[in-house]
Amino acid sequence: MRDLTVLVTAAGNVYMPGTLACLKNNGERNIRIIGADMSDDDTILQMCDAAYQVPRCNDPSYIDSLLAVCEKEKVDILLPIMSAELNALAANRERFEAVGTYVSVSSMEALETANNKRKLFDFMKENGIPSAEYYAVHNTKEFQKAVSLLGYPEKKVCVKATDGSGSRGFRILSENASRLESFLHEKPTSEVISLNELLSILEEAKKNELPELLVMEYLPGVEYSVDLLADEGKVLAACCRKSLRMDNSIMLEAVIVDNPCVTDLCSQVTEKLGLDGNIGFDVRERNDGTPVIMECNPRITAGIPYFALAGVNLPYLCVKKVLGEELPKMSSEYGKIVRRRWMEMAI
Repeated sequence: MRDLTVLVTAAGNVYMPGTLACLKNNGERNIRIIGADMSDDDTILQMCDAAYQVPRCNDPSYIDSLLAVCEKEKVDILLPIMSAELNALAANRERFEAVGTYVSVSSMEALETANNKRKLFDFMKENGIPSAEYYAVHNTKEFQKAVSLLGYPEKKVCVKATDGSGSRGFRILSENASRLESFLHEKPTSEVISLNELLSILEEAKKNELPELLVMEYLPGVEYSVDLLADEGKVLAACCRKSLRMDNSIMLEAVIVDNPCVTDLCSQVTEKLGLDGNIGFDVRERNDGTPVIMECNPRITAGIPYFALAGVNLPYLCVKKVLGEELPKMSSEYGKIVRRRWMEMAI
């Protein structure tokens, strides 16, 4: 098998060592990894074969910068890591192909839905896929009405920015939350907040107009994460892990499980949207055990190395899919517990 050069974006993020290990430790071929990041971080060179500083992904010159790297390094495949860059990469796919680089990203049409929480929930509702009860709001009056309709303060309620990722724009409303308990026993990054506290934050919006927010029912049950590999909607592999320990929305310990109810739900969305490449879903159960999709991340997720340690190397399988190679038979080691640990790197 021929050697490859793969470019990975956001190469300076704290989860990158595990993702890059998936590509390096593939057991079949040598992969030269190019890391791109907005920071000038020497530790990236301890993980990658070459590193480039590029602008923020919302900078008009971002795509041109990546194109220049791909052309110079003769990159075969670009694997994106950030949700915010996906639309721009999909829109410029042909420009990358012109320099010999394949970008592993879904179509613009699929991303318009998958990358926006309100559109994703609308899509699931229209297609009969179980979803949480939700309301899209654009000002504090609509916000307070939606919170009341969902049973607050008797029930907890979740609030999400429709275009947020990585717990940005996410809070859990709870009137019973003790600010003293939170101050004494929780980190400052706690997701729980009272209605009055959140309203005081939202009042900073000009003329009481807010970026679109999704107000939805709080799901108290077990949390799962699902990562899939898809070929334009056809699911080639699906793996599921159950959360055992979380810290500020980051899964620090999980067990690999076989839960067809959860994976089938995510597969339905993947197939109907025609998603492509590595796709991640967050799923949570209601009190009665009914699984509900909370969000979709149409890209490589931070937790994807969990499955590589259990026998299914999804980032490398995506590389093989792009090349048109036959995929091996895959089976997860169910019951395997994986814990995330941090590692120090010196400059």
